[in-house]
Amino acid sequence: MLKVLLVDDEPFILQGLTVLVDWQKEGYEIAGSASNGEEALEFLEKNEVDLIIADIKMPVMTGLELLEKIRNENKTSAYFVFLSGYADFNYAKEAIRHKCTEYILKPVQVEELLSVLRRVTKMHHVVEEKRKDDKKMEQAFLARNMIAVIQGKYDNLNLEYVKKHIQLSEEVRYIEIQLAGMEMLEELTDEDKRSYQRKLYQCCLDYLGADGTHCVFDVSGNEKIYDIGFVLCKYMSEHKELSEAEYLEELLDYLKGMIQMPVIMLVGKKVVDISRVANSYSTACVLRSFQGFCKKKEIYYYENEVQVKEKGIILCKRSLDILLTAIEQNNPGEIVTGVDLLYDEMQQMEVNEEAMALNINYMLFQLMHLATSQDGDVDQGEILRVISESTFEEGIMRGSKAHLSRFACEYGEYLAQLRKKLSRGVLADIEKEVKENYAENLTLKDLSEKYYVNAAYLGQLFRKKYGVSFKDYLNNYRMEKAAQLLVRTDKKIYEVAEEVGYRDLDYFVNRFITAKGCTPAKFRKQASMQMK
Repeated sequence: MLKVLLVDDEPFILQGLTVLVDWQKEGYEIAGSASNGEEALEFLEKNEVDLIIADIKMPVMTGLELLEKIRNENKTSAYFVFLSGYADFNYAKEAIRHKCTEYILKPVQVEELLSVLRRVTKMHHVVEEKRKDDKKMEQAFLARNMIAVIQGKYDNLNLEYVKKHIQLSEEVRYIEIQLAGMEMLEELTDEDKRSYQRKLYQCCLDYLGADGTHCVFDVSGNEKIYDIGFVLCKYMSEHKELSEAEYLEELLDYLKGMIQMPVIMLVGKKVVDISRVANSYSTACVLRSFQGFCKKKEIYYYENEVQVKEKGIILCKRSLDILLTAIEQNNPGEIVTGVDLLYDEMQQMEVNEEAMALNINYMLFQLMHLATSQDGDVDQGEILRVISESTFEEGIMRGSKAHLSRFACEYGEYLAQLRKKLSRGVLADIEKEVKENYAENLTLKDLSEKYYVNAAYLGQLFRKKYGVSFKDYLNNYRMEKAAQLLVRTDKKIYEVAEEVGYRDLDYFVNRFITAKGCTPAKFRKQASMQMK
């Protein structure tokens, strides 16, 4: 309901206006009344309204003086409608100069008042839609800047924008919040998973309230991970008089209760401020890669899972070196033998869970080194992604001997393909695939199987050539096709979204804003104006 303030020095006119039309039916409610401009100002000091209807000539303070004061001092952005007689026409012209919305001649007729109210309603809807569009654009722009800072791909402009638009404090952590329960997720379609992810994101926003800007959707950009990024500041737990661990446990319990799905948190290491949050993000990525070899938990802290105390830790270096050599040579038989040797040695030495984690982590870091030595263009973040995607598939007993053997064999093949410098010709085939089937559910995994290429290595090749992931490449291509449809056809926005491969309209609109800087509706309008 739009709130209305009626201002007139004649009581019978005020009374008449209140009953002249069905205000509620028109989407309005009378918030209050005043007999002159000063009383109206006093009312506006304590109350917000959307529309002011005022007599142009009143004692103490005229309607014109009221309007001038409101506009000059930014008291309210409410629409302003004057009541005036024929003799007040010169006043009416002055009112228009002061951004009066409308004026109605006395005596007020029902149809004229209704017409004015409906015009105001229409203007209000236009302004509200623009405000919503602007807010979406602002949110999308902030999210882009946040992701840039989180991933360490930022400059001072990105950093200053983030600092200006979110509340910060010393001591921050990056936290990845994910849907868990792989057995359950395996039964869901991609659309269902995205729906749960979106609900998870909304629940995070609801819990955080004013701090919702600390939450970002899809930071990893990994098609297999349905994640929410969250920058935790020290003040958040302090405001609730909780420890950091208690705060995260409370948030986790809230999320699980709301979405009725298992949720996990990967808590990166603590850093001094937002400018260092990329360091915390990288440790959360390490946690994601190591997760399969860690004891199952709901909250994983980097300090607890990766940074192992030096004293009392046993490294099975001999069997590890044998295994690493077998992986480097891509010898499946020797790899299986090496895994057996490693587990036998750890068993004989009676290593504890902590020591086992250290041995596995040592191996993973050595594998990272092997990959970078094969191809200097491969960055460590990308290799961590490769390890995560290749290793921690659903349905595998995590941390088992069979799990490690399978991963080691796959990584040996990955290294072999790095050495061979696989022909880039396959990328031309994939380009053609995207152009012909962009509206379908294309995944890098499916394409890798079709063209007999290791999915991890194919992802590396794709990123090298195009500078973006396959997922981003596909989304960008879809956005270009969507832009063409918006300009060349009269199809509804939801029809355009479906035609280019998006069933979730909100997701499509957000992707379009990110790609084009405005909503689809605004893009179409601007294109139409340029063509005239």
